[in-house]
Amino acid sequence: MIKRPPLSQLLIYALGQLGWSLASFGAANLLVYFYLPPESDGHSVFPAFIYQGAILGVATLIGFINFGGRIFDAITDPWIAAWSDNRPVAGGKRKKVMRLAALPFAGLSFLLFFPPVAGLSAYNACWLIAVVFLFYLFFTLYLVPYNALIPELGHHPPDRMRISTLISITWALGFVIGGMAYGIQGYFENFTDSVQAFQWTVGAFAAFSLVLMLVPAFFLKEETYAQQQSGLAVPPKEALGSVFKNKNFRLFIGSDLLYWLALTFIQQGVSYYVTALFGWPKEQASAFLAISFLASFLLYWPVNMGVKRFGKQGMLLSAFWVFLAVFAITALVTYLPLDKTVLFYLVAILAAYPLATFGIVPNALIADFVHEHEVATGQQQAGMFYAVRNFMMKIGISLAVLLFPSFLLLGKSASEPTGVIASAWAACVFCLMGYFIMRKVKLNTP
Repeated sequence: MIKRPPLSQLLIYALGQLGWSLASFGAANLLVYFYLPPESDGHSVFPAFIYQGAILGVATLIGFINFGGRIFDAITDPWIAAWSDNRPVAGGKRKKVMRLAALPFAGLSFLLFFPPVAGLSAYNACWLIAVVFLFYLFFTLYLVPYNALIPELGHHPPDRMRISTLISITWALGFVIGGMAYGIQGYFENFTDSVQAFQWTVGAFAAFSLVLMLVPAFFLKEETYAQQQSGLAVPPKEALGSVFKNKNFRLFIGSDLLYWLALTFIQQGVSYYVTALFGWPKEQASAFLAISFLASFLLYWPVNMGVKRFGKQGMLLSAFWVFLAVFAITALVTYLPLDKTVLFYLVAILAAYPLATFGIVPNALIADFVHEHEVATGQQQAGMFYAVRNFMMKIGISLAVLLFPSFLLLGKSASEPTGVIASAWAACVFCLMGYFIMRKVKLNTP
């Protein structure tokens, strides 16, 4: 019988989540901000490094680059998952891959924001394409084996919620720290120009994230506490087909895709919502993210209690409605007869509930699917289950990073906010669709 991991080992594991959350924050949330920056007082926050106009009349260059990187990322997930699942247990089948990936992953998160030419140039676009694709390769190499450890360490049901809660906390901490980029950039601008101030910020994030990602890669006692099978040699196509046979899992990941679509809109759009709709300086975006994620920490215990009373599905359904309300208020902020300061804090606090719920519940739910599959088939395919979830999550994010900049072509300033408002209404539609798909899921566990 494999020992249950003590809290100290779970904390070591959770630090890796803080690391990869911070390392991926820039690619997920700051690329559009840096390469298609918002306007303040009629001036762009950064100079143009790549083409800023529309392509094919409906999309942007940064949108296409981001979309292509995410699609490449999603395609590599099942292959890396099958390779990780089929590795020998001796020496730690997951953490050895994490060690390989951590340094290039962190380094590339820094290089994303270092265009080689100081101004508008096709060379910058070519550089960005190459770095984005390499970044997502090493991101997947770290993330797939890392997530596979959730059910392998959580081989007792209570431990799955415990692990999911801890990594949700550390993921949110990474997001909060990443969200401080706008404020930290503003501080560094006292000493240098906006571009270098931003680059100093993401450089510090990259160094810190590397240290955190290496903690579980070296100090997690995987061989002692993870329940694993060695070298199953299940071909990727067969493993993928086996996972997709689960109808309820398919419905869940479809719903999850729509959540990530909506979440990426708020992540990509927070600086635009703050400047174009609330009329405040870009630094307030950091305040919004900090309030939302810090408030979500206060809800972790209530969410765990809610799961016991209403079940995982019930909590996810309610979170979709609250997230829809967040975007609806944001879209209507210029029309509502309430003070914008009140609305700002209301939206920030409301966002805490879906962030806490979607941060905790899905990972525990997937771990349930993994163990049900193992009982039914005798095959342990934790890596593939999480890879499929990651694939759908990344498809959602890919669509968001393609669509969101396209909305901005309709207007992204306080004087012309049409595109920013339209993006918020689109996110409302995503939340509503996600709710109706999630309703169809039939779970065997509460």
